[in-house]
Amino acid sequence: MQATTLTELVDELLDGPRPLTIVSAGDPVLRRPAAPYEGQLGDDRLDRLVRAMRETMHAAPGVGLAAPQVGIPLCLAVIEDPAELPPEVSEARARVPQPFRVLVNPSYEPDGEERAAFFEGCLSIPGWQAVVARHSGIRLRGQDETGREIDELFSGWPARIVQHETDHLGGTLYLDRAETRSFSTTDDVIGRWSHPTPAVAARELGFTLPGQNLGEAASSAS
Repeated sequence: MQATTLTELVDELLDGPRPLTIVSAGDPVLRRPAAPYEGQLGDDRLDRLVRAMRETMHAAPGVGLAAPQVGIPLCLAVIEDPAELPPEVSEARARVPQPFRVLVNPSYEPDGEERAAFFEGCLSIPGWQAVVARHSGIRLRGQDETGREIDELFSGWPARIVQHETDHLGGTLYLDRAETRSFSTTDDVIGRWSHPTPAVAARELGFTLPGQNLGEAASSAS
């Protein structure tokens, strides 16, 4: 049987129902490095895919979506975050509004040594969250949907979103980087661990945060 081409795969997806179906963990497409985007789709098809991904991200709802999450193995992601949270939460998490952006062939590197840890979820792993320590600041390189080169610094929660979505394009899920003792249902995160930071969860569940040693964690939990 002849293999389905990338354009055929995208056309089949775009001809189907909306919002698009989000692929769940366990599907190999989430564990394989995505192919670099080199104009394979053409401008019109790329625009249609981006609009469908944005619609799907909003419907989920989420603040980012990578092409492999809708079954398309391309280095493409969309991000957008209204950051509508109480001021004390936004301040603690350095979460500020992030306008809609398209990331093509993104890569990142740390900007400084500081790391921050917060609960994080994923549309491909619904119903669960875990604490992930990530770089507080990053340098993002890549292109946008028009081919314009991107070379920008991101910090705080926008940096976390970029890292999460870019990781998807390399076959990495947030659980690969998570503190496994923090793994919790979303209901528990909302009901028990909805504090601005995961410090209480770290104490009660027995894990460490960046800058904290095992002795401090044990003392806090006693």
